Amino acid sequence: MLSRVTVVCFAGSYLVALALELSRLVLRSSLRGLLMLGFAAAGLIAHTAFLFYQAERINAQLHGVGLPLSSTQHWYLTAAWLLAATYLFLAISHPRVQFGLFFLPLVLALIGVGHYLADPSPASSPPDPSIWGLIHGVSLLLATVAVLVALVAGVMYLGQSQRLKRKATPPRGLYLPSLEWLQRVNGRGLNVGMAMLAVGIVSGIVLNIIYAERHQRFVPWTDPVIVSTVGMFAWLAGCRLAGWAYRPAREGRKVAYLTVVSFIFLVLALAVGLLLETQHSGQRPVRPIFQGRAAAARGSAASTCQAIAGMGPALPRRIGS
Repeated sequence: MLSRVTVVCFAGSYLVALALELSRLVLRSSLRGLLMLGFAAAGLIAHTAFLFYQAERINAQLHGVGLPLSSTQHWYLTAAWLLAATYLFLAISHPRVQFGLFFLPLVLALIGVGHYLADPSPASSPPDPSIWGLIHGVSLLLATVAVLVALVAGVMYLGQSQRLKRKATPPRGLYLPSLEWLQRVNGRGLNVGMAMLAVGIVSGIVLNIIYAERHQRFVPWTDPVIVSTVGMFAWLAGCRLAGWAYRPAREGRKVAYLTVVSFIFLVLALAVGLLLETQHSGQRPVRPIFQGRAAAARGSAASTCQAIAGMGPALPRRIGS
């Protein structure tokens, strides 16, 4: 039964919910709110079933030694699930605010990256340090979601602040929370993201040391994923330290702009893991996207050359006959 649930099921539900959110800008309807929440909830249920089935499949494939979030694809889809659950909670608790205009595009983007770009192959780890692998994966997952929530709050803050500065009336059907609420959510999101990144880095160091002592897979400290993750943590820590030392730096539009820059750091860190050759992905052959496509092109060209070479001796005989 669960095997029939596909990405199209929940991605389509989220897409319909987003369309209904957009329609709130031009049309008023009491039924639309229920439909919007219904499609979002249906998508979240289908999303949950899909993740559960994929986890069971990965565990069976690795004969019971697979870890949660073992594949990059599962990691991205779980991040999308957490963001979708956050949206549904906020949509129910603040029904007048169009959170879906900001959350659902990010949810769909994570689903698209996870489905089309991320590696679905699981990475197995030795059972003993598995708790550290779980802590490492979950903490980085929560850090990603926290920064995305902070981004949404920051973008909404910039929009609301600009409107109030110009003393303009809000567009029809568009309601945003107060600046105080947005600033509070933004700050908490950045704090949680920084804390979870710290836990992810420390657990990753411990995990790497354990692997090195057991003469198993060791990720070099200069690995692109490690460097980009530490760089992002340094940026977040620097921003928060500056805010604690200089109060205006953690208030108003400044912190919203810093959040946008933090999101850019996050995108770069995620892109490094997807596009560059790295040993961080687990115990499996590294097949970056660009490298895989280049290898496929070389293989196709080699097959064509071999086919032409095989036809070569037959051509003179045909002409001679």
